[in-house]
Amino acid sequence: MKNDILLQISNRIKDRRREKNITVQELSVRANVSKGLISQIENSRTIPSLVVLIDIIKALEIDLNAFFKDIRDKDDQSPVIIKRKAEYDHFEKEHAEGFHYQRIFTQSITHSTVDIVILELEPNALRPLVETEAYEYKYVLEGKIEYQFNEESYVLNEGDSMLFDGRIAHTPKNLGKKTARMLVVYFFENKN
Repeated sequence: MKNDILLQISNRIKDRRREKNITVQELSVRANVSKGLISQIENSRTIPSLVVLIDIIKALEIDLNAFFKDIRDKDDQSPVIIKRKAEYDHFEKEHAEGFHYQRIFTQSITHSTVDIVILELEPNALRPLVETEAYEYKYVLEGKIEYQFNEESYVLNEGDSMLFDGRIAHTPKNLGKKTARMLVVYFFENKN
């Protein structure tokens, strides 16, 4: 299985367990596996066998078809992925008290260069649609921004984020009356 699919499966197990208010210990007893194995699976540190995975899903009292619905390879997804602040995945790591992690995006991109910038957008900033030879991740720090693509546009509020292939023509527009700020991460693929 590819890493992005495994991450989706591990996150779904953790999310369903928490929705049902089941502890890791309770799930391990129900699925007849160790507590440590459940923890490793939920944190994407190990790949469960198919039998173990099915036992865990059954222990969560979830239909297999419902569990696997919408889990897909990144190549099958829309070229633009929007993630709202409320959808960020909260997770914990062992032996880390007081640390609060939020997984925003995980995207596998091999052989790449990462460029991280802060973009400030004045209220009347204007530019034509552009293309970038990179995957682009945008996180809105302040303001309200409309991202325009060829045929579509998306409105992002403070705390929202998106990931897309920069080779799709795009441009941002500040919808507010104050300067908007974004954290921008470019993933340039190295051509080797």
